[in-house]
Formats: sequence, C-alpha cells, structure tokens
Amino acid sequence: MAENIRELLDFAHTIAWQAGKITLRHFQSGVAVDRKADESPVTVADRESESFLRAQIAARYPDHAILGEEEGLSGGADAEYRWVLDPIDGTKTFVRGVPLYGVMVGLLRDGEPLVGAVNMPALGEVVYAGAGLGCWWNGRQCRVSQVSSLRESLAVATVASGYERHGKGDAFGRILAAAGMFRTWADCYGYLLVATGRAELALDPAMNIWDAAALAPILQEAGGTYTDWKGTPTIHNDEGLGSNGLVLDEVLQLIRGMHD
Repeated sequence: MAENIRELLDFAHTIAWQAGKITLRHFQSGVAVDRKADESPVTVADRESESFLRAQIAARYPDHAILGEEEGLSGGADAEYRWVLDPIDGTKTFVRGVPLYGVMVGLLRDGEPLVGAVNMPALGEVVYAGAGLGCWWNGRQCRVSQVSSLRESLAVATVASGYERHGKGDAFGRILAAAGMFRTWADCYGYLLVATGRAELALDPAMNIWDAAALAPILQEAGGTYTDWKGTPTIHNDEGLGSNGLVLDEVLQLIRGMHD
C-alpha cells in the first residue's frame, strides 16, 4: 500500500506542477474574467488547468472519480478513490496579478484524505504529502513549527472581515486579539505556511471541499492539524482551521469563548 500511495503522490505532484505552467501562461496578462452563478470569478486559466488535470487523471486512473470546482463530479459517486481539484485556488488574487494563488490536487480514499499536492506556480513552491510518507516542500521534508503559544504565533486568514455572516465574528475577534501577528497571506498559501513552519495558524470561516482536500494530508503529515472550528479532523464541514497542533487547544478555547 505504501508503494501505491507513493505512486499516487508522485502523480499528483507531477500534474499539479504541469497545470501550474498552464496558469502561468495567463498570469499578469489581463486575462478576461467571467462570473459564475454565485458571482465568483472564473477565467480561461481555471478552465484549462482543470481540463488538463482531469484528462491526465482519466488517462492514468480511469476507474477513479473526479470532483473539480469548475466541472463538478465525474465517475462513480461510490468510487473508492476520488480526486478533488481546485485548478486555481485564489482566482481573485490571480486576476489581480498577485502571486499567492495555487493549483490544488487532492485524493480521497473512501472519503478520507490520502494525498495532497499544492503548487504555487508564481512563487516556485510546491508542497505535497501522502499518508505515512511525510510532507515535502520543493523536494525536502518539512515540519510545522514548535511555537506553543498563540501570543508568539503568526496567524493567517484569507479574509479579515465578514466572519459574522458565518457566526464566527466574536471567535475571530478573540483569536485576532490573542495572536502575536496576523496577516492575510492566505487562500491555500496560508495553510502551506503552517505546514512549512512559517506560521502557526490558518483559518477560514467557509471552505469548499476542493479548498480543503489537498490541505488535510499536507498539514497532518507535517505534524500539524486540519480541523473544523470545533476541532474535528474533517474536510467535510465547510470550514477550516490549520494549525501546528501546539496552539490548537488554545485556539479552540477562544472559539468557545473560554479564557484562561
């Protein structure tokens, strides 16, 4: 099984890297922006990236299901393996020519995260992990930081406001007040900062499964955690907390409104 996971991880890493090259052809090019039904932006780069990823997976693993942000689900809903794709995580960032966007390739086995690869094409960074194989950053193994206090931590988030809409405004305010430093270096990049020891906490009040599937194995194999806001290790509850593990209990206490 370990050999099979390594093969799957190598494949995920390769196609995430190749899809990133596709996105770079459109990056900082004034690419046209369309609006989806939910008013979120989509570009030809998103579509080309996902089409490439799907074609590669279908050719290599024809019995696997594929779920992508742009094209939905293909393959059997009850397939043992399901690839979960976000062809450009951070399209709004991409459109503005900011390099903090990523190509995300995750693989689930029976609904649980098995493999994750995230390529930051404009930064030249790729972080990838498979169950039991550790987490790797541009070819070298990486780990979360050993910072154990939120007061000494860097917390990152995709957005700095709007948590009230998700019933998390007070909790976010408490976390913000307790953190030593807060920045919005986020979308998927914030979670990679945690996995590589450069930040201690990444949080989002709302996450789709394609935002989360690749991140869970990366954080777990780096020695950290990926949970919902209650501390449950899951990618299925439409919200996300990534941590180095050492600050998680303190963060969860703040979310619950408890103070030491």
